[in-house]
Amino acid sequence: MISELDFSWMEEVERSIRPALEEIDRLIDRNQLKVLSAFADARVSAEHLSGSTGYGLGDRGREQLDTVFAAAFGAQAGLVRPSLASGTHALAAAYFGLLRPGDILLYATGAPYDTLETVIGLRGAGMGSLQEFGIGYRCVELAADGGVDVAAVLSALDERVTVVAFQRSPGYRWRRALRVAELGAAIAAVKAVRPDVQTVVDNCYGEFTETVEPCVVGADLTVGSLIKNPGGGLAPSGGYLVGAADAVERASYRVTAPGIGAEMGSYEQYRLYFQGLFMAPHVVGQALKGNVFAAAALTRVGIECAPGPEEERVDTVLRIRLGTAERLVAFCQAIQQTSPIDAHVAPEPWQMPGYGDPVVMAAGAFVQGSSIELSADGPLREPFIAYLQGGLTYSHVKIAVTRALKRLGAFP
Repeated sequence: MISELDFSWMEEVERSIRPALEEIDRLIDRNQLKVLSAFADARVSAEHLSGSTGYGLGDRGREQLDTVFAAAFGAQAGLVRPSLASGTHALAAAYFGLLRPGDILLYATGAPYDTLETVIGLRGAGMGSLQEFGIGYRCVELAADGGVDVAAVLSALDERVTVVAFQRSPGYRWRRALRVAELGAAIAAVKAVRPDVQTVVDNCYGEFTETVEPCVVGADLTVGSLIKNPGGGLAPSGGYLVGAADAVERASYRVTAPGIGAEMGSYEQYRLYFQGLFMAPHVVGQALKGNVFAAAALTRVGIECAPGPEEERVDTVLRIRLGTAERLVAFCQAIQQTSPIDAHVAPEPWQMPGYGDPVVMAAGAFVQGSSIELSADGPLREPFIAYLQGGLTYSHVKIAVTRALKRLGAFP
């Protein structure tokens, strides 16, 4: 358990990161204004909080939710749907919407997140992957500094490449997250050579960690999950696609059906989606504060993590190198035991759908799989990295991380 002595230690750690916490408060204010303006400009009213049934023809709540998301992300159009099961589902809709047989998908940020491997066709067979439809795939590794290797991307950009994809957050890799400005420079370089190429950004874990989003710097599509940052911990499911109107339209035909697109689809209650987006800047700020605290606490006891307590943060994930499978499992179990839901459960590694290795996942969340709520997970493969993300409240992260250090025997 946590004692008064532990709280004293937590306060000591917190004093060392005060400037970073104040900077996050400034970020929250600017993003809150942006979201508030999107609501006001769309003239959201109480009638939009309720939905429809069946086909959803003329569903004003659905239409206004698309509009508000597009405005908040600086995009021409949006497609926000509870029926999108995950960020991977939303990305699959984007790729199947934009790519055609004979085209090539080029990943400019190295190999994508594990669950995209089956979408592309790098693992599995007979599931209708991109490769089974005659769509090719290439990837370009990041530069030595962790940024996009623009020269290598341009070198790989032949006439068959029609979509260039960027993944902001590192996924299950030890690399830094990418800044929006970096993405903008890479997108501009691609467009200068091939203005017809569509650019897609996997924005998962990155929303509202900066004051601008990828659409503002030229991304044709920005894609993510509503049970991560933009759902504010309230959205019960779903994903979003925002960007250029034609790109969103093409993706919409894969979310529903050709000829239907965004014109149909019902949901009986949109309040949690609107309210979650409104809360998102604050909730993301809480997660970022927890991330900084965790990095400072871990560094104090000699555990390597990235980004460090004084480094820039442009996603809500902290990568923690634990070295052994036993320590990885123990860390995740301690986070689970400090969760509001299923605190009595001890997570064990298992073969999750879409992953190539067994994964241990602590996720005692109100919404299953919600990564904006405090969670920790990692694949059982060297160098046994735990990925700590989210946190609806800063206090929860502080308490959970302190308890995890005690579980590892690393508490001073």
